[in-house]
Amino acid sequence: MGRPCAARAVVSVIAGTRPSERRMLRTNPLGSWLLGPGDEGSRRLRVRVQILLTASVVLANIIGILLVVLLMTVVIPGGEMLRADLVLVNFVAVPLYAGASLVVGSIWGTVWALKSLRWSIEDRDADRKDRIATLRVPWKLTIVSGVLWLVGTAAFTLMYGLTDAELILKVAFTTGMAGIVVCANTYLLSEFALRPVAARALSTAPPRHAVGFGITLRSLLIWLLSAIPVAGLMIVAISALVRENVTTNRLAITILALGGIGLVFGLLLIWMNTRAMVAPIRTVTAGLAKVQRGDLYAEVLVFDGTELGLLQTGFNQMVSDVRERERIRDLFGRHVGEDVAEAAMSRQIELGGEVRDVAVLFIDVVGSTAIATEQPPQDVVKLLNRFFAVVVAEVHEHGGFVNKFEGDAVLAIFGAPEDLDDAAGKALAAARTMTARLRDEVPECEAGVGVSAGQAVAGNVGAESRFEYTVIGDPVNEAARLSEQAKGVDGRVVASMRAVEAASSDEAERWHEVDEVQLRGRIEATRIAVPAIRVQ
Repeated sequence: MGRPCAARAVVSVIAGTRPSERRMLRTNPLGSWLLGPGDEGSRRLRVRVQILLTASVVLANIIGILLVVLLMTVVIPGGEMLRADLVLVNFVAVPLYAGASLVVGSIWGTVWALKSLRWSIEDRDADRKDRIATLRVPWKLTIVSGVLWLVGTAAFTLMYGLTDAELILKVAFTTGMAGIVVCANTYLLSEFALRPVAARALSTAPPRHAVGFGITLRSLLIWLLSAIPVAGLMIVAISALVRENVTTNRLAITILALGGIGLVFGLLLIWMNTRAMVAPIRTVTAGLAKVQRGDLYAEVLVFDGTELGLLQTGFNQMVSDVRERERIRDLFGRHVGEDVAEAAMSRQIELGGEVRDVAVLFIDVVGSTAIATEQPPQDVVKLLNRFFAVVVAEVHEHGGFVNKFEGDAVLAIFGAPEDLDDAAGKALAAARTMTARLRDEVPECEAGVGVSAGQAVAGNVGAESRFEYTVIGDPVNEAARLSEQAKGVDGRVVASMRAVEAASSDEAERWHEVDEVQLRGRIEATRIAVPAIRVQ
């Protein structure tokens, strides 16, 4: 379940980015091509992570060993290292311990890491305990390196000190400084190597708080490591003050070497730390670009346990909330009409209404009782849905909105809640085109269409806890009565002359007055019109 989730997130981000971003994310979804595609199979992922972890630990320790050799033999003054009485220590004890430490550290770190990553080996989703253990693996590997280098520092300081007491400070400082550098490199490199596994662990339940070294602690760590060469310079300066045999050339070489080491390793550590922080930000940036282009299904792959992981999680949660709000907004618009929904969300909702000039279209199915009796309910629903699809499409095409579905009838309003130019003309045009489409597309479902126009009250009617937007007034009643009248008229479309006279001349010319009738429930007679040319 976790892996498909992670894979979908990768595919989701890749699909909606610009070509340049897409190329980068396709090859580097986790920030580097070394980490694979992000949806890699379990077996290949284990091999990849094992190789990267082993290489990270070995590389960090080799850098530390070379740093020790350079500092002790060339840079730091205070006693000669390459002499006869130190042959066994230099060429036997040190290499043996270094080699043994690499082997022991690799085995110890691998066993400890595999124990924390057992969920991945067993091909199951990570639970809360597994996620925390996975995110703490870099810290555990750092502890392994730290213990081995601490033991080595103590042992070498003792061995060299027994031979020459002047070497104690030199050995302790150089091996200790190298050990700190190794620990820092181990943490940053192993965190990088474990990014694919962390992504799968966090795919089932993104982090709610930072786990491991946060951004602040990382920055402090980089500062601390950058300060080590400065501390070395201070120690050398103290040594030069205490001992008068330190030459100017030797002091200059030491200062230049420690300064160069500080610059090089400081740059390396800052670069590694910056890449670790930028990778999650880039995924969020790519996801934001996709959201800005209208895709609300954008997700980013969460692979960081620090505050940056919370940023990735927050982005996914934000998009999910926006997607849910848009879904509700869409459903709201489908239920009450998009114009009503927009009006409701753009201003404070109040009960009551306003008097507006509107046009009303009412359409009612002919013989609906017989249809419901003769056909199964499922078939009746399918038929009505086909019927309503045409009605809604034509109403929207002409700028109106469907206010109500009343069984097998539809009430459509033109000119409310938003103003509409030539509302009467649009309603009349919708009636004509709607009738033509129904005759062609839903011939088994005939309907009478009535159109009226005039002033009505449009607004929210009901109670504070439950209300609806509707239009109340004489045009509504007249349109409903005209739809009954239309069922007995050739063409099934009837409009009041009041609506025709309110329409634009282009639309009014398409209608002509045919009669004056007394509609049910009305005192005055109503002049009615039909299309001048009956729609075939």
